[in-house]
Amino acid sequence: MTKQEFLCLLRQKLSGLPEQDIEDRLTFYGEMIDDRIEEGCSEQDAVSDIGSADEIAAQIIADIPLTRLAKERLKPTRKMSTVEVVLLAIGSPLWLSLAIAAMAVVLSLYVVLWSVIVSVWAVFASFAACAVGGAVAGVVLACVGNVPSGIVLLGAGLVCAGLAILLHFGCGAATGGIVWLTKKIAFGIKKCFVRKEVAK
Repeated sequence: MTKQEFLCLLRQKLSGLPEQDIEDRLTFYGEMIDDRIEEGCSEQDAVSDIGSADEIAAQIIADIPLTRLAKERLKPTRKMSTVEVVLLAIGSPLWLSLAIAAMAVVLSLYVVLWSVIVSVWAVFASFAACAVGGAVAGVVLACVGNVPSGIVLLGAGLVCAGLAILLHFGCGAATGGIVWLTKKIAFGIKKCFVRKEVAK
């Protein structure tokens, strides 16, 4: 693939972003290809070394703040007529309340997911505390002469330590999954604002 083909493909993948961002990114990658060519690479090798246009476009979209995308997309392309303004105002009790309710439901589901994660980490912390407390109490009881109770507490502390270790791996995986899901949701929301331009 030549430099020009790569830049055209990248422009297509980025269509829907603010025009200044597209131009800045195309200039950056064009200069990067030129630098590699000056170092002695062929044009095709320089383009292939950069990576695929899909991966680069996904990374660029992920890096652009959602607020800038939303502001760019929500700019009115024309002035609204008086009838449209009146209809929006009259319908606002309905559509505004539905929009707020939908956002509240989505936000509450997201908060519930994080609450479950926090609760599981709290259970892990309690097992870890019980493990330390059981081990210390078992040793103290064994030293003061109450050996059977000391052994029972030491055993309970070891069981709690084992459960804490197992739960730690589960907590880490669950937290990683929620963070991954958060990134995917954010990327999906950004993709909604980056609508592809219809070719005319």
